[in-house]
Amino acid sequence: MMNNTILECNGIAAGYVKGLNILQGVDLVVNKGEIVSIIGPNGAGKSTLLKAIMSLIKVSAGRFFVNGEEKTNLSTHRIVMEGIGYVPQVANVFPSLTIDENLEIGSWSIKRNKKEALTKIYNDFPMLGDRKKDKAGNLSGGQRQILALARALITSPTLLLLDEPSAGLSPVAINEVFTSIKEINDSGVSILLVEQNAKRALSFSDRGYVLDQGRNAYQGKGEELLNDPRVIDLYLGKL
Repeated sequence: MMNNTILECNGIAAGYVKGLNILQGVDLVVNKGEIVSIIGPNGAGKSTLLKAIMSLIKVSAGRFFVNGEEKTNLSTHRIVMEGIGYVPQVANVFPSLTIDENLEIGSWSIKRNKKEALTKIYNDFPMLGDRKKDKAGNLSGGQRQILALARALITSPTLLLLDEPSAGLSPVAINEVFTSIKEINDSGVSILLVEQNAKRALSFSDRGYVLDQGRNAYQGKGEELLNDPRVIDLYLGKL
């Protein structure tokens, strides 16, 4: 394992029903400073892999490592404490709570300097600071996604897992979200991104993985996968 590797998955098998695995032995690596995308058709296991990493579902075979130490099936709150943030595709904010309250919930694991952490988030995301007393349910889809990103960042993760961050958003909102993701990465946070907008994701990723039927199909640099005839014929035309 390379010294700059943040996350390494070896032969991960997992699913939602005992004895019925969606993932059939997936391998994946994320290095420090990288943006890594996972693409593939619906049902390939992309979101399932993120949930397995976060221990939201049990890994039945294989192992994964964070900064060189095995963390397979560690409890979810311990995974967060290890420096991994997660933004799910749905139900990623509390619409009946204010922006401020959503961020307060995100800061539950911070034992010290919680006020400073909130101040930094508002400095990094001025839109949220301007509307901190507004209900999250009154935000646009793109603004909700920005709030979800900010809440995941409040614990200062070194790796951020993003599940379909552009789903259901307008083209303008998609641009705003991807700009925020790039800025987050530029600040030193590695990104593991599941995204149906495969061309957009690969075009700004360092590397990518193509999953199909719960297995690794292809992997390589983002630009290489974008121009790989096999990936274009089998996947990019569908996504």
